[in-house]
Amino acid sequence: MGLGSLLAVAVGLVVSQGVMVLMLQGAGIAGLGFIIPLAIGYILALTYVSSFSELSLMIPRAGSLSSYTEVSIGHFPAILSVFSGYIVVAMFALSAELLLVDMIIDKIYPGVFPPMTLGFGLLAVFTGLNLMGIDLFAKLQSVLAFVMVVVLLLLGLSAITGVANPHPTGIDLTGSWNPMGGEVITLVALAIWGYVGAEFVCPLVEESKNPERNIPRSMTIGVTVIFITIAIYCLGALFYIPADELAGSALPHYDFAQAVFGEAGLTFLAVAAITATCSTVNTSLAAIPRMLYGMAKSGQAFPQFKILSSGTKTPWVAVLFVAAVTGLPMFIMGDSPDAIGLLLISAAIAWLLAYIITHINVIALRRRYPEMKRPYKTPFYPLPQIVGIAGMLYAIYYASPAPELSNQIFGAAGIVLGIVSVIGILWVKLVMRKKLFEPEPIEKVLNEK
Repeated sequence: MGLGSLLAVAVGLVVSQGVMVLMLQGAGIAGLGFIIPLAIGYILALTYVSSFSELSLMIPRAGSLSSYTEVSIGHFPAILSVFSGYIVVAMFALSAELLLVDMIIDKIYPGVFPPMTLGFGLLAVFTGLNLMGIDLFAKLQSVLAFVMVVVLLLLGLSAITGVANPHPTGIDLTGSWNPMGGEVITLVALAIWGYVGAEFVCPLVEESKNPERNIPRSMTIGVTVIFITIAIYCLGALFYIPADELAGSALPHYDFAQAVFGEAGLTFLAVAAITATCSTVNTSLAAIPRMLYGMAKSGQAFPQFKILSSGTKTPWVAVLFVAAVTGLPMFIMGDSPDAIGLLLISAAIAWLLAYIITHINVIALRRRYPEMKRPYKTPFYPLPQIVGIAGMLYAIYYASPAPELSNQIFGAAGIVLGIVSVIGILWVKLVMRKKLFEPEPIEKVLNEK
């Protein structure tokens, strides 16, 4: 996989339908002032890009975060980081994404698909495609990511210029450009959701061309493209939709496309929605199974996860497992707008916890192996790690957009993370027979076959 394919992975997971919805809601809450939390989220994204770049090239293994963590702070945090940041996220965020595509297509084309069949159908299709190997995945992902970014930029630029439909009267973007004042900073928690996931290139390091150059570049360019795309997309929406309507809509991207292009915009939106969902699911089913494969090689997960297909060398058991945990919440929670919001924010909490562990890993390895070769070194170390940890903790604290949802959100995330923690402790103590927080020698991971 070259720079183009890796860039498609970095962009493809991040720009999802969930992001399309949450970013417009943020713009509705803060108006033009949303650019402030959006820019802060971009800076925080660059901190995790630096940490993942340093770790992935220092320890170039498919296990990604689990491989870095086991040599930094031990096996239990390694298991917790991957399951909290990726397996739990697959359960929450991918399920929400598939439910969301069902909702938006049913709103555009009522009754064409029975409830939830489109979501399950896409999950089945991309599970099959990923079982066929990384070459097909890379080609497909490049097309999906390109189409998705072009569609969002076209929508945003068309709205800003007014080339399709004239700007409606009565919308003043400058009269109260930041109605929240200083409290706009609390929206960093929402804005950062627009950047999580670029590190999904790291589990593909063993299948990358010139990784020392392409891994850092793909993530850095990726989050920069995302920042520009989201900023244009949100600005365009504010030209057409009153801010309070954006903030309160369950499907603001539907309202946006219809306002800019009329009924023809709904077909345009259908392409964007399906492309975004396909891109997100495709990337997850390529990267997360390879994390499980790396964990299985280190003894941190069931040995069945390291079984490869004879032809394509795909970790097919792990692919099927990720597909199964993605589909489970769809069965349990059903096609509900409330369920989608709960799933997305709970996923964000779990993901940010994994980022905090990533920053800690860099600090721990700098102390344990100060002289070891690092193909990429974080600029201005340890400032990005300190800023990243503080920013992620802040975002978790303000994760709930409404006080009445806090108990549900933290309850859902807490229950799942609690179960993962118990399983992780039992696995390390009883199966691996290791200490919970005893790091492995880095040579052990580097010499694994």
